[in-house]
Amino acid sequence: MTQSTSRSELDVRLLAPRERHPLIFSTFGALAVGGAMELINDHDPKPLYYQFQAELPGAFAWDYLEEGPDTWRVSITRLAPGDAQGTCCGSCGGA
Repeated sequence: MTQSTSRSELDVRLLAPRERHPLIFSTFGALAVGGAMELINDHDPKPLYYQFQAELPGAFAWDYLEEGPDTWRVSITRLAPGDAQGTCCGSCGGA
């Protein structure tokens, strides 16, 4: 992962599938409100979007930057400091 002032890049293509979502949620949890991460994946991360919707409703913005066929890039921006409903999934360690 490389860091810049307002956006981090997270390329998960070489990670084992079971390692991807925990790392993505941890990286997202470390973002300041208004910060963004660019996710790079080898498939459409739509299931991840649904997981974000379920666990962090209203706390993120999701914008496709590239949509395959070999590479998907998504900008995920932190809009709120945690779950908008006041509960925490625990993935971010409470960040």
